[in-house]
Amino acid sequence: MNRKPLQDPPQGLNQASNHAQNPGKSEPSKTAKTAKTAKTAETAEPYILKLYIAGMTPLSLRSIENAKRICEEHLADRYQLEVIDIRQQPQLAKGAQITAAPTLIREMPLPLRRVVGDLSDTQHVLLGLDLKRRK
Repeated sequence: MNRKPLQDPPQGLNQASNHAQNPGKSEPSKTAKTAKTAKTAETAEPYILKLYIAGMTPLSLRSIENAKRICEEHLADRYQLEVIDIRQQPQLAKGAQITAAPTLIREMPLPLRRVVGDLSDTQHVLLGLDLKRRK
């Protein structure tokens, strides 16, 4: 018997239609729903963020802490955060057109978004990076 795995349910299959076809058998519906949720989490596009700082100053350290906190609270496991010290790698600052530090750039998903400052105003950062609050 050649069966499709639960991770790839047919288009349009949802819990209500499956229950209507198989009354009294709710377990397959839950399994299909769980598989669909797991697949969605795996295929969610990760956020690629770069934080440009100028040395390990108190302002830079505060921006790193704030960036990590915001990412953990609002992006969970869906992000990559790279910290770049423009004093050690000035060519990267030039290539990214960095004019002030600290600057946080969301490279993916497109479009590119930037926020300048220590990132202490969470709502400003969320709006600037066009991030949606997790519920």
